[in-house]
Amino acid sequence: MATFRKLKSGKTQVVVRKKNYPNISKSFLTATSAKRWARMIETQMENRVFEDLSGAEGTTLKDLLIKYRDEVVPTLKSKTTLTYKINYTLKFKVCYFNLLELNTSHINNFKKEISVGRAPKTINAYINTLKHVWELARTQWGISLPPQSPFALVPMEKVNNTRDITLTDEEFKKLVEEADKIDIRDKSQNVIGKANWLPDLIIFAAATAGRYSEIVNLKRSDVDFNKRTAIFKDTKNGEDRTIPLSHEAIRILKKQPFGEKFFNIKSRDLFKNYFNRARKNAGLPEFRFHDIRSHAIRKMLLSGMQTIEVARISGHKTLAVLHRRYSRLQPEDLIEKVDNVVLIKR
Repeated sequence: MATFRKLKSGKTQVVVRKKNYPNISKSFLTATSAKRWARMIETQMENRVFEDLSGAEGTTLKDLLIKYRDEVVPTLKSKTTLTYKINYTLKFKVCYFNLLELNTSHINNFKKEISVGRAPKTINAYINTLKHVWELARTQWGISLPPQSPFALVPMEKVNNTRDITLTDEEFKKLVEEADKIDIRDKSQNVIGKANWLPDLIIFAAATAGRYSEIVNLKRSDVDFNKRTAIFKDTKNGEDRTIPLSHEAIRILKKQPFGEKFFNIKSRDLFKNYFNRARKNAGLPEFRFHDIRSHAIRKMLLSGMQTIEVARISGHKTLAVLHRRYSRLQPEDLIEKVDNVVLIKR
């Protein structure tokens, strides 16, 4: 049975009561809308297909993201990256719709907003995080959601994992030189120091083929200077990886200021700001920090190291992936070797 009441605000409040179901109430701008909704709810209850969506109406996407960030993310290997992505996502309007209001258009608008300057893979990662918390709410957090997910019709970006961006030795040298010139400024744009760690971070990445997260989370307790080894713990596949350290890598680590971590970078945004300035000044606007990993692997292969040895350092479990995505051998790299191929003995 439905009862209706006119509120001081002018809205019409309706309460639907039926045995074996919780009382359901909602307010509408017009009495007609209230009656239409009440009939729909009563019909659903009579046909035993009613599902209480009041939890979804009282919960925003922001609520889900914060719960995920505070309760789930700290248990994950990728907690640093995920925390950053969630905090960034919380700045957008999409987070402030409740779960009944949230629709495909909202998600597509968010996708459009974050697309500028980001790779397809990164855009998909943001959308997949939202999809994941939606599923957690439905399957584990006891929130009844509309049967049609707002993500069902959101197209994912096509990802091309093959990037044909390689550095010459001269370009890498230029990148390091420009990184060495980056200064630190206060809010008034006054120079207050230099980002001395930036060229060191770039060189260490090239010496180890390490990922950004692996390098910035490297602790002094993870390095054995006597054995010349380091343990990367925050790895992509979740497994620790022990790598050998070259003399150049050792030199970079030993010159860092004392602290728990070798590279004490305040935030990823700060790093991106400095690195982007260095790459642009070096004439490398399309180059990403992760491309240094490709550069490092290519240099290791050219040095004569076996593929399995390089994979031991880079952490690749499949040699085919290593060859396909990271070898980046150029024709000019092979000139000396083809000259050594003997076709006819003279």
